[in-house]
Amino acid sequence: MDQTRGRVTKDGIRIYEDADFAGMRTAGRVAAEILDMLGPLVVPGVTTAALDDFIREEIARRGVVSATIGYKGYQHASCISVNHVVCHGIPGAKVLADGDILNIDVTVIVDGWFGDTSRMYVAGTAPRKAERLIEVTHESLMRGIQAVKPGNTFGDIGYAIQAYVEANRMSVVRDFCGHGLGRVFHAPPNVLHYGRPGKGAVLEEGMFFTIEPMVNLGRPETKTLADDWTAVTRDKSLSAQFEHSIGVTAAGCEIFTLSPAGKFFHTR
Repeated sequence: MDQTRGRVTKDGIRIYEDADFAGMRTAGRVAAEILDMLGPLVVPGVTTAALDDFIREEIARRGVVSATIGYKGYQHASCISVNHVVCHGIPGAKVLADGDILNIDVTVIVDGWFGDTSRMYVAGTAPRKAERLIEVTHESLMRGIQAVKPGNTFGDIGYAIQAYVEANRMSVVRDFCGHGLGRVFHAPPNVLHYGRPGKGAVLEEGMFFTIEPMVNLGRPETKTLADDWTAVTRDKSLSAQFEHSIGVTAAGCEIFTLSPAGKFFHTR
């Protein structure tokens, strides 16, 4: 299929055709299935490298492609962000301890289509404040998704997320955002997780993008470590994130990365 097919809006956002939803549906399902399999593996004593090895092997077993291996020099099949790591955590020798929370982000390419999703996990038993952070972050994602329908704006999405998070006395990270995708990994638009109602580009049927709020227990500021990948909270507060890939439909939206097993937050 020609990567350039379909109209592009004045904001540079590609409008995909009805037939393209099937490709995104398949890619999203594969990524979600891999995240479903990880739940029982996230336990105290496991390394983040071992989790990434499992993901790499599962991607190979399915005969699909990792979007992250080789991306801008990155050499892993996932990003694994533990505790105060906001995003882009590099798998390695880090051993998970009881109560650690972590985001695992996986993107696969299936027949040219990108499925991108991330989910929170807990090694052992999380402190209540960490559980609440995870719950608020997931609910903020779903509220953002509920704002997706033709005629609404990207500002409506950001406002729905920001208003809920701040009402719960937490903060939305400003330094990273969601993005368009489809037959490319990253494309317009930038999907901000904060904003004002009615502002930004207008949503149209056929837009594909991710919504992936990062929420901190403390302040929103982040910094990137010397490895040029790992982003952490400046105040060392805990951070959580959930991500779905979605497509705008005539009636609202379709979530391509829903858990086939009905899961999205794993405690074990």
